[in-house]
Amino acid sequence: MTDKLIIGNLEVCQLPELAISELEVRVDTGAKTSSLHVDNITKCKIDGKRAVQFDIHPDIHNVSKIVTCKAEIHDLRRIKSSNGTSEQRYVIKTPMVIGGLTFEIEITLTDRSDMSYLMLLGREGLSDRFLVDPSQVFLCSDK
Repeated sequence: MTDKLIIGNLEVCQLPELAISELEVRVDTGAKTSSLHVDNITKCKIDGKRAVQFDIHPDIHNVSKIVTCKAEIHDLRRIKSSNGTSEQRYVIKTPMVIGGLTFEIEITLTDRSDMSYLMLLGREGLSDRFLVDPSQVFLCSDK
């Protein structure tokens, strides 16, 4: 037996430190890193530490709703996207909640406006917590 939670290829997550709840996330075992669609990234400080401020549209069906967030910069990485282009991205570290599990996750901030989902959960975020059933959706949520 395994103690890993089985999730589908789409799930709903919360990012409590960013005041985001009910965010649909696309689970992608082919992607190494997790990414989040954000707009208007600007550098700032939080308690004297390097940080970024950015806007999120948490409801893909209502782009007029905007949540402005701040997070400390955890890293800056060159990431190769699915279309083969490479870009420098800010990385933040924040708690994520899926299916009652709360864990820290590294998320790259990028423009995913041409993608169907605002957030992608990659292999590093899945870690040793989950098994993915790609034929299912929303196994851990009320959707």
